[in-house]
Amino acid sequence: MAAPAVKQDPLEARLSTLSAPKGAAWAEEARAEARSRLAASGLPGRRDEYWKFTDPTSLNQPDAPRAAVFATDEAMPFSDVDRLKIVFVDGVFDAEASDDLSMAGVEIERLSDALNRDIHWARDLFGVLEERGQTPVVRPHAALNTAFASDGIVIHATGRAPKPISLIYLHKSEASDAMLHHLVKVEPGAEVTVLENGPAAARFSKVTEVEVADTGRFHHVRAQGRDHERRASTHMFARLGANATYKSFTLTVNGVLTRNEQVVELVGDDSTVHIAGAAVGDAAYGAFHHDDTVFVTHDAVNCESRQVFKKVMRNGAEGVFQGKILVKPDAQKTDGYQISQSLLLDDDSVFQAKPELEIYADDVQCSHGSTTGAIDEDALFYLRSRGVPEDIATDLMVLAFLAEAIEEIEDEGLRADILARLQGWLDRRRG
Repeated sequence: MAAPAVKQDPLEARLSTLSAPKGAAWAEEARAEARSRLAASGLPGRRDEYWKFTDPTSLNQPDAPRAAVFATDEAMPFSDVDRLKIVFVDGVFDAEASDDLSMAGVEIERLSDALNRDIHWARDLFGVLEERGQTPVVRPHAALNTAFASDGIVIHATGRAPKPISLIYLHKSEASDAMLHHLVKVEPGAEVTVLENGPAAARFSKVTEVEVADTGRFHHVRAQGRDHERRASTHMFARLGANATYKSFTLTVNGVLTRNEQVVELVGDDSTVHIAGAAVGDAAYGAFHHDDTVFVTHDAVNCESRQVFKKVMRNGAEGVFQGKILVKPDAQKTDGYQISQSLLLDDDSVFQAKPELEIYADDVQCSHGSTTGAIDEDALFYLRSRGVPEDIATDLMVLAFLAEAIEEIEDEGLRADILARLQGWLDRRRG
């Protein structure tokens, strides 16, 4: 069944600028199935339930809106971390700027190489979790990415990776329109950390599918920022086996529009997922709209999930959080926690939240909450009365407010790096 004209017309215009990459028969079949899903749903609009807070027009239009490249001498995130660097420039892999892809405990290759092989483990993952994530909520931009993304990285963790894999996204063309699709497979007992940073492109679409087998561990830390005029739509789809762990944190600053979606299934007993984010937006430097949309499904016994999101908005910046915990009938002993909070530093900024719980098991412990407020005047007065200037006192309170989300980063060194980036951003705005 095709989408109605109000959705089909924008889709046809978008597809007119794209061509499907070639690959092995199974890969082309997966892309064709994604195009079928896309044709059935059409591109999203403001009347769609999960897009009522965010205008998708600039993500739907055929050509990317231009975005100026932000010049800065500031060191990029994770610069002091010992890591394996993989660089993309406007969505294209840069072999010369990247490190050698060989590392103990992990196999790394380009997506295009994997999808051109007749036999490859990627066949069981590419487009599979994205398709599962289309129910009960359709995610058209993810299907679009599966159908047309031609570059990305494929990671197979067979042991414990000795250092993080760092995906660096550079933006050099004001008209770049990038699509990347990554696959991560974590074998039983294996562990890997993936870092991401950089503005990527004027408009950026990224899908990551992560399969974590029994007792596997996946860590993810992302820093989105730099360019003020960039736009991004990202999706992470994950499935966890028994005693598996999935932890993801995202720091977002700058950007006209950022939409981050995470869709996670816990299908093995005793598994754990932590998803956290901190966003700081200042619309004095251009529009800032940030949307976190999360869907966690508990489908196993004695599993734990945490969603912790904090946003600080000022000068008319806009923040959105949509989070859901779905507990299926057999998912007894579920422990689900969800919190979304915003700190609005002026009367023009906005935070809109839609927290949800849907529970079909009777032996669970689930909670959710959402708050919006201004700076605590009593605490601010206390700091000022002890000689702390008002702007510095405000920044200290912002850091304290964001601390719960940042504490979700397990690695102390990565946590310190994120704090340093955040402190630097606040210092520049104060200056």
